[in-house]
Amino acid sequence: MKQTFRQRLWKSGKWYIALFFLMLIFRLIYGYVITDMSSGNDYTNNFFSSVENLRKNYASDNNKMMMKSDVVQQASIASAQKYEKTATVKSKTSQFEKDVNDIKKITAFFAGVIQYEQNTGNKGSRQMHWLIGINPEKFDSFYLKIQGIGQVRSMEITKIDKTNEFRQLNAKKASLEKTLASLNELKSRGGAISDYVALHDKILEIETQLQELGVELGNFDTENEFCTVRFSLYEGAPDKKISFMRRLKVALEWTIKYYAILIFSLLGLVATLFILLLVIDKLKVIKMVTNKLEE
Repeated sequence: MKQTFRQRLWKSGKWYIALFFLMLIFRLIYGYVITDMSSGNDYTNNFFSSVENLRKNYASDNNKMMMKSDVVQQASIASAQKYEKTATVKSKTSQFEKDVNDIKKITAFFAGVIQYEQNTGNKGSRQMHWLIGINPEKFDSFYLKIQGIGQVRSMEITKIDKTNEFRQLNAKKASLEKTLASLNELKSRGGAISDYVALHDKILEIETQLQELGVELGNFDTENEFCTVRFSLYEGAPDKKISFMRRLKVALEWTIKYYAILIFSLLGLVATLFILLLVIDKLKVIKMVTNKLEE
């Protein structure tokens, strides 16, 4: 049974219609995905990673569940379980001054210490960055409370064990103290002036190293125990949700444009192939004529 012209047209045209709607759906999905990705790209960079020489905060993980007979033996070991715990929170706000004051009030309420603060940018695109030291027992409560400021764009918590580092510093300190005691003992003995000067320089070098170690070990003291909260506040207008009709309009415009380009490219390709076939066919005819004339 022969197909009518309308049936043949519909049979071939439905594939072009399906291609059009496939491109439209693809563009709609792409619009949703690219919007979500771009909304988070402004806050992926860590400001504090580019700032050097910031204070390091350490805390002790004391083991309170010890047997009475082991209290004296394990007290020093338990107090030496050191760790560094850091929370990083990035928020966006349209009420910059209000949220800045709220952060300071919350920090004061939790008895926190603002150890670093930087304000950058002009009004409308300002940024504030804080490094806040919080008592380990209040860390989790403070972390949850500060998430209520602005629109949180990203947050994370990292905990790094520092026990070995703390013990190595103590071992190095003990070794330097023994060396210093030995050098001071040699100093009391007689000898050449050059030897005495060299000995004096060596003692000064050891004392300098001990002072530097004292600063590093001072961060581990129970009086200075804090966990760190790195909070970044970015000023900006609230994110506006894009309506479905707006997305559909953009997707439709894109689909019409690139669908037309695709169709015309296919037509151009078909026309080029058709012309090539005609040329090849003509060349065959010419060749046949020349062969007959030669005969």
